[in-house]
Amino acid sequence: MIKVAVTGAAGRMGGRIIVALHEAEGVSLSAALERPAHPLLGQDAGQVAGCGTLDVKITDNINDAVKGCDIMIDFTTPKVSLKNLEVCALFRKAIVIGSTGFTPEERALAHELAKDIPVVLAPNMSVGVNVCFKVLADIARILGDEFDVEIVEAHHRLKKDAPSGTAVRMGEVVAGALGRDYRTAANFHREGIIGERTREEIGMQTIRGGDIIGEHTVYFIGTGERIELTHRAHTRDMFSRGAVRAARWVVNQKPGLYDMQDVLGLR
Repeated sequence: MIKVAVTGAAGRMGGRIIVALHEAEGVSLSAALERPAHPLLGQDAGQVAGCGTLDVKITDNINDAVKGCDIMIDFTTPKVSLKNLEVCALFRKAIVIGSTGFTPEERALAHELAKDIPVVLAPNMSVGVNVCFKVLADIARILGDEFDVEIVEAHHRLKKDAPSGTAVRMGEVVAGALGRDYRTAANFHREGIIGERTREEIGMQTIRGGDIIGEHTVYFIGTGERIELTHRAHTRDMFSRGAVRAARWVVNQKPGLYDMQDVLGLR
């Protein structure tokens, strides 16, 4: 039985991960973490998540939580995730990170810490989205520079980072397949007299509103035709199930930084 510690246990995503662990075989919730002074500290994590009593109290003691687990699943923020990663590295425990919005410097730090433990760091744990990543590279490579590329993403009004980590990864995948540098090719803003579109740029547009869980569309626009590849999330459960799948896989891997393409064998 793989023992799993879950961070952000009282949040929307943390709750769905706890439910997914409860429903899955071969894994169990060993610890539920929340920030200090959270109003639900001491409550049963299963009752908070809505899946019944699990006899695991929500705690803010990360050291005890990590000592008693085989792996941590973390969907928080980059800064919190990196702190949790440092603790996991100290105790030689694996970790799955689904937080988004990492800077290049933060990713570099994660890569350094992953020299000691196996880490899955992915902007999106959905199996469908990761299939899209693979397909996008093939489409971009085949179409080449004759098609303009635009990426539009939509999320709920509470999302803090923009563009989404998934949209950024889509842009990186397309740019890599076309031999471009995403950091210079990405165009995040158009306003006023901007002149004609360059062939190299990849448009990145963001929509925020309501309770949209997540939608991503990549447009390949040519002369007289276009291809649209769209992924829509209808529930957060696909992310939680993907995280549990990643936890099962990575706990037996050698130290290193992995993503969902590795977990799903899509490389």
